[in-house]
Amino acid sequence: MALAGVALACIGSPSGAADEAARLAQGKALFAQGTVPACALCHTLRDAGTEGAIGPSLDEIKPDARRVAKALRNGLGQMPSYDGRLTDEQIAALALYVSKVSGAAQ
Repeated sequence: MALAGVALACIGSPSGAADEAARLAQGKALFAQGTVPACALCHTLRDAGTEGAIGPSLDEIKPDARRVAKALRNGLGQMPSYDGRLTDEQIAALALYVSKVSGAAQ
């Protein structure tokens, strides 16, 4: 029980906020140019300044992090799988970024 309290305290701490900010920055960099093909080529995402014409507008569908991570790992429609091309940490950062800036995660 004490460990749960410590874990919850860390989430709201400045270091927790700094960690999230670092993961969001990593996710944005991956979205813009850190993947091959780059997410930005296909998807519209206002925060990233992209207007992709192949995939859905992420601002419109507002996918949560779980949905983004699943699409990255498995591919979806024309979207290729990034499993093996991105680490679990990179997938988590990219999923967090897309879900936050699209409006899914408040």
